[in-house]
Amino acid sequence: MDTNLIADLVDAGHILFNEGVLDAFGHVSTRHPDGDRFLLSRSMAPAQATASDILTFGLDGEPFDAGGRKVFLERYIHAAIYRARPEVQAVVHSHSPALIPFGVVRGATLRPICHMSGFLARGAPVFDIADAAGDATDMLIRDNALADALVRSLGNATVVLMRGHGVTVAAGSLRKAVYCAVYAQLNARLVLDAARLGGDIHYLSREEGLAAEAANDGQIGRAWELWRRAAEDATAAFRS
Repeated sequence: MDTNLIADLVDAGHILFNEGVLDAFGHVSTRHPDGDRFLLSRSMAPAQATASDILTFGLDGEPFDAGGRKVFLERYIHAAIYRARPEVQAVVHSHSPALIPFGVVRGATLRPICHMSGFLARGAPVFDIADAAGDATDMLIRDNALADALVRSLGNATVVLMRGHGVTVAAGSLRKAVYCAVYAQLNARLVLDAARLGGDIHYLSREEGLAAEAANDGQIGRAWELWRRAAEDATAAFRS
């Protein structure tokens, strides 16, 4: 196993906590280099995970050897996306408060309001678990059938909103998944801020969004290194 990949996955969880995307809940995974499995920590707060907490899962969502350690209930989200979309290399699931309103207000859509969130030009569909399992679930994706329904809503987008639950991000690299999770949340806050001014919001067109996404893809490393260092400093300060 590539120890650098595991280290990056650990860093991803720390970054997403430090940037306010994840808290005690939520999770981030990356596809295993052989393609038919994925890496995800045991069930724990992402900010506290270390390399020894990373487990390997099959595309059925089951761990190969958890060693008695508890695993995330919603690991099936990751498994289903990796099964359905071979180009996806990383998945983030969060309960971002800034994004939840866009999944519960009928007629609301999450669209890119600034160039840093151009990836949202690909759409941000809403998954309603009630459509797949009725109106008496606990809102959690507890099995592959529900996860497959979520993936059908996601389609080819980067982001899928989950009514009353949160959001899932799927991207072609771990660093981009982290980037998109951070900027989807920031975009949501900007939309809510702009709405307070009244009047129509002038969103990016699809063409502008995709062009901005292509430009930003070459700069993601800059954000990653800054966020990683900030997360390291925050962790060191916490432990001291």
